[in-house]
Amino acid sequence: MMMDMSLTPLVSLIAGILILIVPRLLNYIVAFYLILIGLIGLFPGIMG
Repeated sequence: MMMDMSLTPLVSLIAGILILIVPRLLNYIVAFYLILIGLIGLFPGIMG
């Protein structure tokens, strides 16, 4: 199941603000995002 479409822009906005404040967070944010998307792809029922 994909992320709720209303949640995606909020997550993107928060991530963008954090990256502007602390650019070093970019590595962690991207890694977390990729891991999350990978888990959702492998286990579709994990989010719902």
